[in-house]
Amino acid sequence: MNFTRKKYLVRVLKLVLVIILTLGFSQCAKSPTESESLQKRSALVEVEESNFVPTEITTNDCDDGVQPSGALYRICMPNLWNNDLVVWAHGYTDPQEPLSIPDEEIGGFTLSEIVNLLGYAFATTSYRANGLVVPDAVEDLAELVDIFIGDYTAPEHVYLVGASEGGLITALSIEQYPEKFSGGLATCGPVGDFPTQLNYFGDFRTLFNYFFPDVLPGSPVDIPKEIMDYWDSVYEQKVKDAIHRNQNATEQLFRVTGAPFDPWDLTTIEQTVLGALRYNVFATNNAVEKLGGQPFDNSNRIYKGSEDDFQLNRKVQRFRPDQTALDEIEARYQTSGFLDIPLVTLHTTKDEIVPYWHEPRYSWKVFGSGSSSLHTNMSVYRYGHCNFEVEEVLAAFAVLVLYVTTQELVVPEKILADADSRSQFLELAREYGAQPKIVVRSAM
Repeated sequence: MNFTRKKYLVRVLKLVLVIILTLGFSQCAKSPTESESLQKRSALVEVEESNFVPTEITTNDCDDGVQPSGALYRICMPNLWNNDLVVWAHGYTDPQEPLSIPDEEIGGFTLSEIVNLLGYAFATTSYRANGLVVPDAVEDLAELVDIFIGDYTAPEHVYLVGASEGGLITALSIEQYPEKFSGGLATCGPVGDFPTQLNYFGDFRTLFNYFFPDVLPGSPVDIPKEIMDYWDSVYEQKVKDAIHRNQNATEQLFRVTGAPFDPWDLTTIEQTVLGALRYNVFATNNAVEKLGGQPFDNSNRIYKGSEDDFQLNRKVQRFRPDQTALDEIEARYQTSGFLDIPLVTLHTTKDEIVPYWHEPRYSWKVFGSGSSSLHTNMSVYRYGHCNFEVEEVLAAFAVLVLYVTTQELVVPEKILADADSRSQFLELAREYGAQPKIVVRSAM
């Protein structure tokens, strides 16, 4: 690393520390008036004209195939390639679903379209299986890079971007394969502590059963096939009826679990309950199979926040984990925080599925490894799992590109068509040290 690069990383680290120290006070500060906000955003909008950025992306430039592992893959090339590659790591898919190529939509565009419009090649994989597939997915992504190089050419930079389970897969890939990738963007992933993430789902189901007995069959660690088969048609409605019928129990459930919801939108209470329970219902048996045992542990947990904590802790179901499962998690699912290449993490502060507490935990790991200069966490103050706007993801990617290349990201106006999204994109990117450009193609 040259001296200029070191100086830049030190500057970024100082900026991040200042942001962390001031975040806690920012919510208490006086909110700007609407006119002040509009003036600020208008000042941020800067566009340039360029004949380089293509106005349309041709969808027939995608090639699909099957990897040696059995995973399906897709590679999409832009009209004008900048010699860099973006690899997409998708999130959790229910184990019973068939393998399919992920190309999610955000902001009216598929991911491959957005990546190609930016000038990058796009590659993604289904992974070789669905469900909890983290270690295999890490290998499938590394294999996909090799496939791209064999079919096309070695890209100058390879960026790995992932969400949810794909966020964890991204973080692990960046830690384990710095020779394959140039940097990563891990969004809304359980990167801080995987056992605690599994306990979050287990605790929520255990406490739901305590406050709402006889609504769901089975236990938090043993899910009968019946509940999975009839979740959408029967049990989801039973859960809704129960939490609305007994609001006092619902309030206690949230106080004890600490699960996020939006106090300005009470429909998010139902969304949190259904989301957390759904992961327990559809992911538990698969996790037990993949991990070689049951990982949930509340054997010594002291629950607090109910109207009678003594009775709660005396009567609630208790479970002890299998050591084989814990050993497997520690060996193959747990991040280390050791970084040799840049990693940006992006998370909503009220994520009801993968809570935000993963971010400070991962930052602490990175600090302990001496890798803090290579990690930036970007926060979005909002409810919802992976609930990002396209401009927020682009801003995080702009920060990553700056980390890797010291160059600024150039974004065609087609992706950010309205002035407000352009302003938010520029504002968030600049908050974390990047100065990207929005380019309007000039008339021919």
